[in-house]
Amino acid sequence: MNRGCPPRRTAPGTMILLDPDLDPDPTPKTTAAKRTGASKPKPASRATTRDIRLPSARTLARFLAAAQQAVKLRGQVTVLLTTDAAIRKLNRQFRGKNKATDVLSFPAEGVGADGMAGDLAISVTTALKQAREQGHALSTEIKVLVLHGLLHLAGYDHEADDGQMARRERLLRAQLKLPQGLIERAAAPPVANANSPRKGAANRASASPSPAKAKRP
Repeated sequence: MNRGCPPRRTAPGTMILLDPDLDPDPTPKTTAAKRTGASKPKPASRATTRDIRLPSARTLARFLAAAQQAVKLRGQVTVLLTTDAAIRKLNRQFRGKNKATDVLSFPAEGVGADGMAGDLAISVTTALKQAREQGHALSTEIKVLVLHGLLHLAGYDHEADDGQMARRERLLRAQLKLPQGLIERAAAPPVANANSPRKGAANRASASPSPAKAKRP
């Protein structure tokens, strides 16, 4: 899973990895209008640019530490911020699903035995799409995905339990001051988006993946 990505300095017990194939600037690129008399594209506003900015490694590590404490998950967790293409390969390799998703969880065998709790892989590409659909910042969406992934590392599985993970996620989401979680979105009716013809997250199969178990190298 650690695809040669440079580690970022973070809080003890955590490691944030940035995929070298990931565009560090997700700001939509604009091209000059080709038609004569066509209006020039408006530059992204300062607020828009801020909302699509990746959280710093330090900020994400602080949240990860707080979320781990809330989940009561011990051990080191590595978070890989990657692309749709890379997470699609992981999803195909470990879950047999040939499609991109938002977050994958890789619990360590014998959690805590070697000081490792597991790994998370998050697609920034998909996270950005979901952040726009939900009307919040990319950093907020990544935190939502981290919490969801940590619960899977802790042994929760919303596809097999009787709502236990959903209730736990709802409680922790309020505690960590996060917006609606993945399970709640999947259960809610799709929300019409006037700016996009795509359906809401509730109809997207990747919105709330089950944990992908992988043997650590």
